[in-house]
Amino acid sequence: DIVSIAKKENSIYDPLCKNLEKMISRFAKVEDIEIFPKDVAKAHTISQEASQQAYSKVLNPYLNKGFSVILHPDGKLIDSFEFSKLLNAKMSIKFFIGGAYGFENDFLRKGDAVISLGKLTLSHKIAKVVLLEQIYRGFSILSNHPYHK
Repeated sequence: DIVSIAKKENSIYDPLCKNLEKMISRFAKVEDIEIFPKDVAKAHTISQEASQQAYSKVLNPYLNKGFSVILHPDGKLIDSFEFSKLLNAKMSIKFFIGGAYGFENDFLRKGDAVISLGKLTLSHKIAKVVLLEQIYRGFSILSNHPYHK
């Protein structure tokens, strides 16, 4: 599952995401869960801290339901082979993409792994595309499929 703080809206990246989800489907089922309740929208008008607290509140129920991987700019930089090890032998994995203000440190500590997609700031939609591609690449590595070469 990919759980993100994001408004449900159509994007030019949607067809690419759907294509990657279809490619991944031979290995695993991907559920895309986008959350942006009124509490988060209101918190955005207050402060960064209020926003982070609102993200934690809506994302906490998704923690502890499988292996949790939180995407964060200060997370561990890993290559595709290390990423594939995150996928190996897991029955359930949840990837978390935060809102515009990132995550509270308390939320980060609750994850099983905190990784970074790089030092560049990415929009939610682009981060999701990169994540989906790495999920496909990771499963390809694990199954010795030639895609990853």
